[in-house]
Amino acid sequence: MALKATIFKAQLQIADMDRHYYQDHNVTLARHPSENDERMMVRLLAYALYAHERLDFGKGLCDDETPDICLMELTGDMALWIELGQPDEKRLRKACSRAEKTVVFAYSGNSADIWWEQIKNKVNRLESLTVYNLPYVTAVELAKLAQRTMQLQCTIQEGQVWLTDGVETVQVDVAAAKVC
Repeated sequence: MALKATIFKAQLQIADMDRHYYQDHNVTLARHPSENDERMMVRLLAYALYAHERLDFGKGLCDDETPDICLMELTGDMALWIELGQPDEKRLRKACSRAEKTVVFAYSGNSADIWWEQIKNKVNRLESLTVYNLPYVTAVELAKLAQRTMQLQCTIQEGQVWLTDGVETVQVDVAAAKVC
């Protein structure tokens, strides 16, 4: 019998001073059995950074054809494709050809550094690609905020993100994590 996804719900209050975006989002995250809290919370961070009324989670780990997070235009065109982890060159080229903008959030420490060193010369010509290499300790800190029901506040200003549940606060320097 296959294991089912675990459902997490987050009330996410976003104050993004960089984009002048101030909204509350009720987000449902389906955590695949093979997904850990670190990956799920990096997904939530990515969602907060690119929040939009049409931003949506993809089918995730069970579907290789869709992004982890995407933003569809009203015309049906894909405006944004967000990947987590360490996608290969072929997947990045596919994403860049399908979406106006492609963003990758790598977060697994040394293996992400090695991945980036191996792939950066192959993808540096992809003009619509942005890559963030978050320190692994950041993913671990974000995972501490994971609860089945979450009330989180996210403040974004000048490339700095503060995500808090009212007790614990995690600061993420996405400006420093940007590598491409």
